[in-house]
Amino acid sequence: MEQIRNIKNKQFIYSLSTALMVIVGYAIMQSVINANLASPLIKGLMVPLCIYSILAISLNLVVGISGELSLGHAGFMCIGAFASCIFTRYMKWLGNESLLIFIIAILIGAVAAGLAGFLIGIPVLRLRGDYLAIVTLAFGEIIKNVINAIYLGVDSTGFKFSMKDSLDLNLGEGGIVIIKGAQGITNAPRYSTFLIGAIILLICVVILNNFINSYYGRNIMAIRDNRIAAESIGLNASRYKLLAFTIGSAMAGVAGVLYAHNLNTLAALPKNFGYNMSITILVFVVLGGMGNIRGSIISAVILTVLPEFLREFSNYRMLVYSILLVTLMIFSNAPALKDFRENLLSKINFGKNKKLINKE
Repeated sequence: MEQIRNIKNKQFIYSLSTALMVIVGYAIMQSVINANLASPLIKGLMVPLCIYSILAISLNLVVGISGELSLGHAGFMCIGAFASCIFTRYMKWLGNESLLIFIIAILIGAVAAGLAGFLIGIPVLRLRGDYLAIVTLAFGEIIKNVINAIYLGVDSTGFKFSMKDSLDLNLGEGGIVIIKGAQGITNAPRYSTFLIGAIILLICVVILNNFINSYYGRNIMAIRDNRIAAESIGLNASRYKLLAFTIGSAMAGVAGVLYAHNLNTLAALPKNFGYNMSITILVFVVLGGMGNIRGSIISAVILTVLPEFLREFSNYRMLVYSILLVTLMIFSNAPALKDFRENLLSKINFGKNKKLINKE
């Protein structure tokens, strides 16, 4: 019983410290912004930091906790972005703009991406390893290219759809084109703020930590560690992996909602929702540590801010960035350094757990 209590205390301390890290980080940066000490560049990075952190922890649920390699995470982000932006653009056309509209848009983005993850996951999660990675990669590219071919408009008679061009919509007087093919969505309402992004990130962190430490999370990790042994005691591997994949997809959709409403124009460009974006998110996860929610947030922040501060190096910027990335990767995964960090953290956690036990 004492061992179980120690484990629960350790999990609680980890979850609490991760949530406090987000709160303290927001408080510090907001204080710097309020004091006019932050440059326009830093102010512009605040919402993207929240977006990439949400993407990193959502993919960590799939890759680190569930143990499945997905390379199409940007595709779910794309679905959430466009599904929510269609709704808010339509409500703006009707003259309805409020925080409640944005909250509904967040739910729409999460449900749309989660439903896509569920439908894709049913056949895809039967595959393993490289085959799963290839299929999810193909899914992300298909979603991006399909959206680039869509023309969607609305007028007094309702929504109109075409795969040809905007003229083919035949909109009546007062109608607007919401999606303009490869041009995407223009005049999108800008609802995303640093406060909203930090709140959503905090909610995602709390949900993920509770899910990982729950009955379902422990079963998912058991399947990841030894699928045959887990199935031999009656665990349905496909069901639990599908659950993790769906939740991760829904959170990616929420990040897409924040992304869509942080810009005036939303287009399904390769740099936004393509293969490179999925790889960037995967780098956040690998650098932060598989299954490490706090590490994913830290790596997402570092690797998002770092390229902007290296712009002064001009042509050498990407070279310096690559060197620093390799150095950080070695520091995160080198056996000797890894053992040193684990020993240090175990001593810290043991001291905290000992105090909690003594109090009890």
